[in-house]
Amino acid sequence: MLRLVGILLTVLFAIATAVLVWPQFFHLELTFPITQIIASRIALAVAFLVVALVAALLLLARPLRGFAASILVVALVGAGSIGVIGATRGYGSDALPQKTDEAVRVLTWNTAGAAVSADTIAGVIADQQIDVVSLPETAEEVGEQIAIMMRDAGRPMWVHHVNIQPDVPDGPQAWQTTILISADLGEYSVIDSSLDGSSNTGSVPSAVAMPVDGTGPTIVAVHAVAPRQGDMSQWRSDLEWIADQCPEGEFILAGDFNATLDHMASFGIDGGTMGRCIDAAASTGNGMVGTWPASLPHLAGAPIDHIMSSPEWQATGTLVLEDAGGSDHRAIVAQLEPAGR
Repeated sequence: MLRLVGILLTVLFAIATAVLVWPQFFHLELTFPITQIIASRIALAVAFLVVALVAALLLLARPLRGFAASILVVALVGAGSIGVIGATRGYGSDALPQKTDEAVRVLTWNTAGAAVSADTIAGVIADQQIDVVSLPETAEEVGEQIAIMMRDAGRPMWVHHVNIQPDVPDGPQAWQTTILISADLGEYSVIDSSLDGSSNTGSVPSAVAMPVDGTGPTIVAVHAVAPRQGDMSQWRSDLEWIADQCPEGEFILAGDFNATLDHMASFGIDGGTMGRCIDAAASTGNGMVGTWPASLPHLAGAPIDHIMSSPEWQATGTLVLEDAGGSDHRAIVAQLEPAGR
């Protein structure tokens, strides 16, 4: 009887390991609580290694030796598989190539409301030679302060803004998203459906800014709701909306997706990560680097903030900033260049 129980537990553990290592195969990556468990691949790998260690200790007990050996093998396979997946996405690269004349540098930073000062953001924009800034949870007033600083520094930027509840005075900054775009890229305008919410993410706003003269990429500042148990349906709807923002044409998506590459497995088309857009971090060696929460080491957190571009643009480097500036999210910088040039 004890042997049969051991076999049953081993089979169940093997099934659970397979689901957690590759939930996309079972179409469970968007299902509570699998969504939350797989958010940090490294944390999951560590959990498998802990199970492997316990199993190794149980090998010392003769009656449990067979069961412990089976659990040890499965746990090591689980941890190793995650390691291989991580190697394909990248465990960290902190170098950007020299900026070329045709390159566009994009910054996304969920500033957690007023946690990050306008002066700090402007300093990063100047230091990193940023052209496009996506700031979820950032008030329009902060964007205007940044624009004034950039104008005084000789690098003017246009400010665009969406507030999902503009009639509510002093509402939370999570209801707001701000974009800054270098004047060198031309004039942009946020489309009406973003402003009135008729086409947008549901609980927290995104913003779609299009070039007025039709030349250049459409820029989407993304903010999806977090996948809390009561918000799972809205979260999935938000991801669907985000993927729809990258059809044919030139697009740059940047912001707080509240989703990892695993969660996005069903939303890509034609080789894209979300719609036709390709994740910059994963293609440049930073796909496993966590951006939230900033209080954890880089590889222990969840990589939920992203910069993506349509195939007309190629990521040549990304950088996850060490200093979160007081936010619970780390910022990401990506250098994008016209593909094939």
